[in-house]
Amino acid sequence: MTASMTAFARRETHQPWGSLSWEIRSVNQRYLEPSFRLPDSLRDLEPVLRNELRQKLARGKLDLTLRFYPTNENSQLQINTALLDQVIEATEQIYARKPTAAALDPLQLLQWPGVMQTAQIDEERIKAEALALFALALDDLQAHRNREGEALNQLIEERLQQITEHLSSAQNHLPQALALWRSNLLERAQKLQVDMDSARLEQEVVLLAQKQDVAEELDRLTTHVKEVRRALSSKGPIGRRLDFLMQEMNREANTLGSKAMSMDMTQVSVDLKVLIEQMREQIQNIE
Repeated sequence: MTASMTAFARRETHQPWGSLSWEIRSVNQRYLEPSFRLPDSLRDLEPVLRNELRQKLARGKLDLTLRFYPTNENSQLQINTALLDQVIEATEQIYARKPTAAALDPLQLLQWPGVMQTAQIDEERIKAEALALFALALDDLQAHRNREGEALNQLIEERLQQITEHLSSAQNHLPQALALWRSNLLERAQKLQVDMDSARLEQEVVLLAQKQDVAEELDRLTTHVKEVRRALSSKGPIGRRLDFLMQEMNREANTLGSKAMSMDMTQVSVDLKVLIEQMREQIQNIE
């Protein structure tokens, strides 16, 4: 199935302990290039996320953002009164030994490590939920890429059909074009009054006609069209293979233009190159 590299997906979940949301944006890229933005508390999930991503996608530049919003309960600050009492008792011992010590600042007490606490959160549960949500978001992204791919497939197929029609027209026109080219060449030779054996002249004309013959280019283009269609119906990443086929088709179309024996054949070459370039632009987005 043809898959586009351009897609977007968003998933979120709301739990008693807070909310999680994933956003994934994907654009075309020669290789797989993910960029994760994760909360510090969930940063250690990145290797697992990268591994899951590689199992499902082969190409594309992806921005993957995970946001975590804890509930107010979890974000409220709490005082560890037992530890605070120990700190105050220690400061009182200092005052007992040195009554002239500076007055105690309550803010300094709050800054003592462990005195201020937030409500405990089950981090393992949050990580498990983040991974499950990521899998859903990735499925949504793939579905979007597949829908885009179907549209690209249709656009490419339309151009392949037009190319097939041009090739058929050129093949039908080829015998007539060769005969006309041969006739014109013989006529010019006669006007120049070239003193040459008629058999030798005919031999030279045949050799030149063989060099100008574009039947092989037309056959190769027809084969490339079939190969493009075969690739579009195959499974797995096909973007690089299609890009290679576009290069080969463009090379054959250029050769066809350089060997054109008539204006009709020249126009076929131009039309083919336009259609091939249109396909190449679409193929840049295919995985």
